Amino acid sequence: MTTSSLPKFDELPPFKEFAGCAWEVWGKDDELGTVNLLTPEVVKEAAKEIKTGKSVCLNWPINFPSKPVFNRIAPEHDIMFKPGFGAVHDDHLHINTQSGTQWDGLRHFGLQHHGLFYQNTHKSFFKVGSLDIQDPTNIDRDLIKFGIHNWAQHGICGRGVLLDMVKFYTDKFGRLPYDPFATHPITLEDMLAAAKAEGVTFQPADILILRVGFIQRYYGATQEERDGLPKKPETFAGIEQTEDMKRFLWDNHFAAIASDQPALECWPPAEGVRHLHSTLIGLWGMPIGEFFDLEALSKQCAETGRYTFFFSSWPLNVLGGVASPPNAAAYF
Repeated sequence: MTTSSLPKFDELPPFKEFAGCAWEVWGKDDELGTVNLLTPEVVKEAAKEIKTGKSVCLNWPINFPSKPVFNRIAPEHDIMFKPGFGAVHDDHLHINTQSGTQWDGLRHFGLQHHGLFYQNTHKSFFKVGSLDIQDPTNIDRDLIKFGIHNWAQHGICGRGVLLDMVKFYTDKFGRLPYDPFATHPITLEDMLAAAKAEGVTFQPADILILRVGFIQRYYGATQEERDGLPKKPETFAGIEQTEDMKRFLWDNHFAAIASDQPALECWPPAEGVRHLHSTLIGLWGMPIGEFFDLEALSKQCAETGRYTFFFSSWPLNVLGGVASPPNAAAYF
């Protein structure tokens, strides 16, 4: 299916109180969601963004934040010397896949008030706990359905676009007019104005990346503030949860969206407003990236005047996985 043949947001059927349900747009057995947009032709065209070969890492070190938010466990990294071998080390890494830089997968977030996930899949369908998979040639497909391995085996690669909202607001006001650690909506109007200021025109299957300011704020915070993040109310700046925002994201046919914030969307949603996660992941199957480290990318884009680039991400190939570090990079 080409983007020209996809229905517009207002043509998508509703589900209960939600507008814009994209279940079965790519077929009833689909497990890729909007990653379907990243076809070989799209990737080939996006590769033309590579002019100089300069690459920029978009992953915050796996150690951070050292005190995760949303009640997630802190990362553990142990290095072990192997006695008897003279000069050999191993290491052990234990993380919550959503404690730091991450993609939210299709198993992560659904329609909370209905107990449903992507493709109208009831929560009772999924097995939780340890997935015992012994034979790589004989895997129960239902056991791993909608797992992060689908994106890992396909790749999330294409043209990336940075909307540097921090630079946009700082240029306009001389400072950031909100605290990234506090609830604040980034409006669609401001996002479009930032795109205009950068000279960006969106293309179908773009991977949209927003710098909103969390990591810059984290670096400027005291250790007491950093350590206190998990103890304070969970409030963060992020994109607004309006119908116009949904319409913009769907009708531009972005393949994925990510930011440097812990929740992408303004958190928590206002009273009576449904989570944007429910629409993006639960209704569309769109990857949501969070805690992306965009500081070096922001500098590179500002210095070159280029806010588009080739984006590459290969999540961990975890069968049935809920989320994953993205292993993401931008190439100029």
